[in-house]
Amino acid sequence: MNLLPKSSKEFGSVDYWEKFFQQRGKKAFEWYGTYLELCGVLHKYIKPREKVLVIGCGNSELSEQLYDVGYRDIVNIDISEVVIKQMKECNATRRPQMSFLKMDMTQMEFPDASFQVVLDKGTLDAVLTDEEEKTLQQVDRMLAEVGRVLQGRETEWLFGMDEGRKQLAASAGFRRLITVALHRGQQYESMDHIQAELSARVMELAPAGMPTQQQVPFLSVGGDIGVRTVQHQDCSPLSGDYVIEDVQGDDKRYFRRLIFLSNRNVVQSEARLLKDVSHKAEKKRKKDRKKQRPADAEDLPAAPGQSIDKSYLCCEHHKAMIAGLALLRNPELLLEIPLALLVVGLGGGSLPLFVHDHFPKSCIDAVEIDPSMLEVATQWFGFSQSDRMKVHIADGLDYITSRAGEGEARPCYDVIMFDVDSKDPTLGMSCPPPAFVEQSFLQKVKNILTPEGVFILNLVCRDLGLKDSVLAGLKAVFPLLYVRRIEGEVNEILFCQLHPEQKLATSELLETAQALEQTLRKPGRGWDDTYVLSDMLKMVKIV
Repeated sequence: MNLLPKSSKEFGSVDYWEKFFQQRGKKAFEWYGTYLELCGVLHKYIKPREKVLVIGCGNSELSEQLYDVGYRDIVNIDISEVVIKQMKECNATRRPQMSFLKMDMTQMEFPDASFQVVLDKGTLDAVLTDEEEKTLQQVDRMLAEVGRVLQGRETEWLFGMDEGRKQLAASAGFRRLITVALHRGQQYESMDHIQAELSARVMELAPAGMPTQQQVPFLSVGGDIGVRTVQHQDCSPLSGDYVIEDVQGDDKRYFRRLIFLSNRNVVQSEARLLKDVSHKAEKKRKKDRKKQRPADAEDLPAAPGQSIDKSYLCCEHHKAMIAGLALLRNPELLLEIPLALLVVGLGGGSLPLFVHDHFPKSCIDAVEIDPSMLEVATQWFGFSQSDRMKVHIADGLDYITSRAGEGEARPCYDVIMFDVDSKDPTLGMSCPPPAFVEQSFLQKVKNILTPEGVFILNLVCRDLGLKDSVLAGLKAVFPLLYVRRIEGEVNEILFCQLHPEQKLATSELLETAQALEQTLRKPGRGWDDTYVLSDMLKMVKIV
């Protein structure tokens, strides 16, 4: 029985595959190797708890054998109705948790970011039968769909869009660039080990004529290499899966981080642990608690937030935002006069907590859309509310709209800070969401800001055209606009004021920052000596 097509083009035909599986029957046909030949690689990179999508599954036994060794969350799709019916019949009883669906991989019906792994054992070769335009478009649609349903950085603007990839290559200083995703579930000892594992494969993709001894540099983005201990993980209805982890820094100090797994290479919040709290000490305390507690007690941490160094700001963009207070009139008096602040975006709470602790007359409203984040900030990052600091669980857009619509909406905040992320990684702007910088909404921000106040915005935007549009919109509402770029990061802090006559020359700005800093550095205030306000304002530019 001849199952081979008359030409390679038939591999891309639905009719060919229907006839193929009708003639083949239920006997498995393995393209490019069996499970035993591939299991070493598969087990290394796929975790049993991960959601796996197998595209073009055919009647291969690969999914069945993965299921039998513990990989239960597997979805299989194929364009052939015949083979899907066969595989359903074979596995309905023996493997009830595994599903088989008739589906076109170029038009999948799954929501975005549905899977951690997409597995293809030969389907791409069946599609890429030539280099005609129509064929290449089909391949592009397939890969775009794979990227869409994956959970990872593959769908981010920087990696998933042509303009983003060009910018990434330009920033790295190379014309040819390969991106490799490091999976959070894997342990990576060091960059040297990663390089040793990948070097041979990288050289297979080298351009023709490249010298055999040519060294290919490896660059890294994010912090997935090194000592890291997951302290807590959970799922928020709004933010999705997240983890709280302690990471050892270059100076051997430990830092606590909040990571959303939908955007796993971005640190949402970070705080430094106190020196007397070591990794080993925390593990010992956990072990001791387990020995002492009743058998049915819940495994809750013992006041983990108490180990946070609240005097230290980890994030450079938070330091710059605090430095923006020097734009207020008479900043040296800020410790003695009432100061009303609105902070949109709580995260771990380090930004509003820092203001609360160092400016004793401040009254802070913090707005957070996700109630889970208030629990995280309180339990894991040492955050607490007081008579001077209240958290409002609400959408920042709704909260400001409501405040701007109260009566005649008189100005009520001296400082408004936006530090809120976007949940859409496909945009070229990850902070804030686009709705927060629409002119109609900015007018509402203006209405609740005091005439001499300052609106401070954390902007993370790689799309240059979009960034120009955002700056133009801000200028239309706030005529005085300063920009402070954070070195080594995409973040830019925007300081917005209502009146051009408030403009300070760089020298004046540094003088006011130094005056404020001298007041904050007085003994007993717990000011971190490594934090120099004036340094944060040296690179400020007026737009």
